[in-house]
Amino acid sequence: MKIAIIGCGAAGIMAAITAKRLNKNLQIDMFDANKGIGKKILASGNGRCNISNSKITSKNFIGENPDFVNFALKEFDFKAFEKFCKSIGLLLDEKESGKVYPLSNEAKSVVSLLELALKNLDVNIFCEHFIKDIAKVEDKFVVKTAEQEFKNYDKVLISNGLGAAPQLNANESGLDFASKFGHSFNPTYPSLVGLQTDNNYSGKLQGVKKECLVSLFVNNNLEQEIFGDVLFTSYGVSGFAILDISQLAVLNLSSYQDVKIAINFFPKINKNDLADQIQSLLKTVPNQRVVDILTGMVSNKIAPVLLDICKISLDIKASEINAKQIKAIAYQLNQWKMKVVDTQGFAHAEASGGGVRTIEVDNKTYESKLCKNLYFAGEVLDIVGNRGGYNLHFAWASGYLVGKSLGK
Repeated sequence: MKIAIIGCGAAGIMAAITAKRLNKNLQIDMFDANKGIGKKILASGNGRCNISNSKITSKNFIGENPDFVNFALKEFDFKAFEKFCKSIGLLLDEKESGKVYPLSNEAKSVVSLLELALKNLDVNIFCEHFIKDIAKVEDKFVVKTAEQEFKNYDKVLISNGLGAAPQLNANESGLDFASKFGHSFNPTYPSLVGLQTDNNYSGKLQGVKKECLVSLFVNNNLEQEIFGDVLFTSYGVSGFAILDISQLAVLNLSSYQDVKIAINFFPKINKNDLADQIQSLLKTVPNQRVVDILTGMVSNKIAPVLLDICKISLDIKASEINAKQIKAIAYQLNQWKMKVVDTQGFAHAEASGGGVRTIEVDNKTYESKLCKNLYFAGEVLDIVGNRGGYNLHFAWASGYLVGKSLGK
């Protein structure tokens, strides 16, 4: 039996290894546009490879039907993944947060061991082969590049992801192939990405970083709150808290909802107590400028912007400010609202949302319900996980189920 796998990422690699271990007589040909396999694996976790998460549930995913992942997570949970890793010689380092890294702390070691496993199983890898088309002639598939055709495949797996990180040759050709076989897909969007905001002061705050509570408002309704790092940039905001909240923010932005975020610089202090603390601080140095005193609480970049937003003169002294103005400062620091207008795009996104509709794919085998012997796995499906190893684990798990199906 001949099998073609489009995409040498985590899902495709797992499918190939699982299938060949079950049936050594399979001929498996893997195709990838890059010079080597596992390019996104190499880039994950800033090169450290946040390879999985031990606390994974379906609540860590969004999409049209997040429960689609349940069977995969049950059949290939973290213990199963850990067992697989040991089988290729890879040891893991599980953090208290649930994030999992290779014990080597190096993504290169992960890809090297996966490559060695594929080689030992005689899987054929065709790198720098960009697939232009997939056709089905009677009951066989034909895979085409610009230069040649590869024929007589009994089964095909589409696992070449979506558009996140185009610099790694990521593209949405998988959706074109899926459409050709009758599949529909939900619009794609960048996920785990910096957010562009509608204000005229972003450049003035560039480089400011602080742990804050970030609240997401959709059509003025509070939808989510996340605590973590916020980094102000020339275009808006980034940082771990922003990447996390971007998933729901961008999903709603893509359907033209009104999306705002509010940053609370002092989440442990309510605005009234904060106002009292500011007032007390100002009384100790009545002859100093308020803008200078505030730098003892917030960044010296934030203080002048803060007063500007509150319509307070930068030259005002502590003895000249009134209670109403102090309350305005406290309120702004407690709920610094910004309208989200765009993202930094796929080039800066860690993942893609949207994709092939899961209602058209079997959740146990990942075979197409519309075309026999056609399979999907990983990011090309309308499933996207939170930051923290969830997306990679779904790729491993979905690839495992496909591999079981291919090996039969």
